[in-house]
Amino acid sequence: MENLHELLKKKGYKKIKFKVSKTQHLLIKAKINGVEGDFILDTGASNSCIGFESVEYFNITAKDSPTKAAGAGATGMYTQMATDNLLQLSHWKNKDFSVVIFDMSHVNQALRQYKAKPVHGIIGADILLKGKAIIDYYNHYVYLK
Repeated sequence: MENLHELLKKKGYKKIKFKVSKTQHLLIKAKINGVEGDFILDTGASNSCIGFESVEYFNITAKDSPTKAAGAGATGMYTQMATDNLLQLSHWKNKDFSVVIFDMSHVNQALRQYKAKPVHGIIGADILLKGKAIIDYYNHYVYLK
């Protein structure tokens, strides 16, 4: 029987490694506009996002957004939006990546309480759906097409 990796490779999927943190978050490396950062891979987050403090780091042009963010115990948070960015997860690319920008200090504060490394942002369901994601939790890979 053919293994999962070979089958998905034939179907055009790219294999991307993730790590499981001591807080049980899935951690993944991603590049936005050619700049690498640390992200949580979050199937429950509707949109991918970064913190306000990472806008310059990733060379992003932010615009105000009427949408309020909610999640991880916080609601009604002011957001900005950035469109037309390049997202790269290993060999998988999205040349029209839109990202929500909001205050991620509560996320990173919670991570620090558990002596975990802070993250630049979250890769959410928008990317997982776009890439027709298949997550191999046992071997710590996400496959995107």
